Amino acid sequence: MSNKKKLSGWPVLFIGPHMILFILFFLIPAVIGIYVSFTEWDLFSSPVFVGLENFKTILFDQDSLYHTQFFNGMKNTLFFAVISVPLCIAIPLLLAVALSAKPKMMRFFQSVLYLPTLFAISAVMIIWGFLLSKSFGPIKEVFGIDINFVGTQPWAWLAILIVTIWWTLGGNLIIYVAALNGVPREQMEAADLDGASSIVKFFRISLPSIRNQLVFTTVMTTIAQFNIYGQPLMLTGGGPNNSTRVLMMYIQENAFGSSTSVAGMSSAMAILLGIVIMIVSIVQFVMIKKLER
Repeated sequence: MSNKKKLSGWPVLFIGPHMILFILFFLIPAVIGIYVSFTEWDLFSSPVFVGLENFKTILFDQDSLYHTQFFNGMKNTLFFAVISVPLCIAIPLLLAVALSAKPKMMRFFQSVLYLPTLFAISAVMIIWGFLLSKSFGPIKEVFGIDINFVGTQPWAWLAILIVTIWWTLGGNLIIYVAALNGVPREQMEAADLDGASSIVKFFRISLPSIRNQLVFTTVMTTIAQFNIYGQPLMLTGGGPNNSTRVLMMYIQENAFGSSTSVAGMSSAMAILLGIVIMIVSIVQFVMIKKLER
């Protein structure tokens, strides 16, 4: 009995620090944010409870600036997520398959492709802002391309998309490489004996074997792309004509970016964004499970 009592404390020892950080930096701020969304608050005076007024204004008051901001920001966020999520899943997966076929080169290229994920978003945007500069950017000088990548459409979205894929590629790549290495070799050898092509083996053996990793990366990538902020902020500034101004930019500006803060309205926008992310994630999960059947 004494040994069991001593061992029972180990899970608490390992989980405890994580739970403390989770409560302090996620759970408590989330609860406060939900409460603030039902208030009118400028960060200085006491919050005034207004119920659902913030949500009504955002969703239904077409004459309100916040209504326009929300729907423009959500439209741009959805546009980016719809385009970027499939690419951020498919490109790392194809690279992982290619690297798995070349074990000797795997570690080197895996390290090179993972390296950008270690950089801070500010550093990444400064580097790419220099590379894409219309005035003195190396891309213009080397390739002779006279395009304003950050000031005209569709080039602004294309620049944000390329930078995002380059920056986030390594995370999913590592997961897929590890998952593909766990595919049963017996099944692959049996398929080789039956004369199955590489494409058939990929769709009939590899993909079904890594479905759990695909579900995880799809949901997590979707959440990350819906929370896009740093790329358009530092690369395009939300331009041209607010065409790349995503919802997170409006949320930040309303809460902290002006002399008169509307933290309640900003929190309401964040809550609505969270609800959209939750719905999209659930739909993805259900659809993937149906495809598995």
